[in-house]
Amino acid sequence: MDETEFWELIDATREAAEGDPEEQADLLVERLCGLDPEGVLDFARHFEARYRRAFTWDLWAAAWVLLDGASDDVFDSFRCWLIGQGREVYEGAVHDPDALAELLDDFDEEIDGDGEELGYAADEAYEQLTGVVAPELGLAPAPAEPQGTPLDLEDDQALAERLPRLWERFGA
Repeated sequence: MDETEFWELIDATREAAEGDPEEQADLLVERLCGLDPEGVLDFARHFEARYRRAFTWDLWAAAWVLLDGASDDVFDSFRCWLIGQGREVYEGAVHDPDALAELLDDFDEEIDGDGEELGYAADEAYEQLTGVVAPELGLAPAPAEPQGTPLDLEDDQALAERLPRLWERFGA
């Protein structure tokens, strides 16, 4: 599976689920079960690489603004959700987290921002196909700390300065 195929799967399942992350995860498992086990692992490697790439202070700050707070577990789910939004939103947000102010049509913190189940889709599909737990993906260890310049996520002024457009649209 190449990067284009990865994003096509993400987009197709998001559109079919009409933006519902849980439904998208279910559809993703279905689609992945149509692949061979190695294809599922390829998908998992693409997903994990993007998940790790989104481990930045600025994206954590964006999640904090959008969700009115974000623990490390909530930020993990947010990164899965962000991948589920598709290539344009994901790449735009990774390049400039403040651009989420323009990239998101709307944001309902009751449904949006939590894509935890998307993060398990490849594991679930692999297990359904093979009857065993997916093996290690062979990737380098994940970073222990977010990339970028740290900031105090509980400091509204720091958030507003770091992400002015996002703060203006979604901030407290």
